[in-house]
Amino acid sequence: MKITMVAAAAENNALGKNNDLVWHLPDDFKRFKAITSHHHIIMGRKTFETFPKLLPNRKHIVITRQKNYKKEGVEVVHSLDEALKVSSDQKEVFIIGGGEIYKQALPYADKIELTRVHDTFDADAYFPEIDESTWKLLQSEYHGKDERHNYDFTYLTYVKEKD
Repeated sequence: MKITMVAAAAENNALGKNNDLVWHLPDDFKRFKAITSHHHIIMGRKTFETFPKLLPNRKHIVITRQKNYKKEGVEVVHSLDEALKVSSDQKEVFIIGGGEIYKQALPYADKIELTRVHDTFDADAYFPEIDESTWKLLQSEYHGKDERHNYDFTYLTYVKEKD
């Protein structure tokens, strides 16, 4: 199974503040939907609770320490290992946040689909540092700011270097 992390992070690796994104990039949402549709998405409880509703055409796997946590339409697990186990029949799964889950998943990940937002933000959740000796930049696609996007951003695709 391939494990892909999908994130949007600022130049200072900021992901968000108070359980919310600090930017709005409609094209990034479209890309996220295209990448993750028809797959399992693994996330922490706080990330899940920022969604107004379940994301269509995806199986939601939520990691939480809360033993009695239940939500309709969601598979609740209590560790990253458990999340990966319930997804073991999948060709590819997607880790979608938040900061703590990304940190735990980084050693297991094969690929990172990162939207780098070209600014810095005050945040309380951060994406882990990408070690350039472990990760190879495969693709890069720049998007300038426009009437729908207040920030420049670049889609970056990293793959883990094989030993």
